[in-house]
Amino acid sequence: MVTTTDTTEIVTQAKIEVVNQPSFKRWLKHFLYMPATKRYFSKQDQVAISQAVAEAEHDHVGEIQVVIEGHLPVKQVYFQNTRMRARQLFAELGVWDTEYNSGVLLYINLCERKVEIVIDRGIQQATEQAIWDEICQNIIAQLAQKQFRLAVVTGVMNIGKVLNRFYTHSVQKQNNELGDEPIILR
Repeated sequence: MVTTTDTTEIVTQAKIEVVNQPSFKRWLKHFLYMPATKRYFSKQDQVAISQAVAEAEHDHVGEIQVVIEGHLPVKQVYFQNTRMRARQLFAELGVWDTEYNSGVLLYINLCERKVEIVIDRGIQQATEQAIWDEICQNIIAQLAQKQFRLAVVTGVMNIGKVLNRFYTHSVQKQNNELGDEPIILR
């Protein structure tokens, strides 16, 4: 379990072996990026996102974890892209370790304006990639319009709708396995 604070930093290496082209251009972009996560997401925005996660998780056993990162760690960005980073955080934050294999990670990288959704194997079997791609594109479109809070809240609610269709209502949720608060990384 990862204990989170206002400026949580994940310092381990990616645990997946994916061929990714090293990129000096990506490294330079992230190196020069000014941390602005707090400027885009105030405390009130974080509370609104937390409430949206709680509401989106209400009717099913699905678990949603939101991670917002300003830029990739400079030590890793040369070899790691946003998809690899999202998968790394999915593993390290234990999103995969839910009772019904029902974890979903919504990862937003502000520097590259990219959104990744990583879903657990229990959900992956019953959903299509096109659904998740559409949610990502909607979030990216709202981020481009500088509607940061609305983008994340709407994305979370859409993920909740997908999970609501997937999971039957016969299974009762025992506890909240992942926290509802968004994790804000530098």
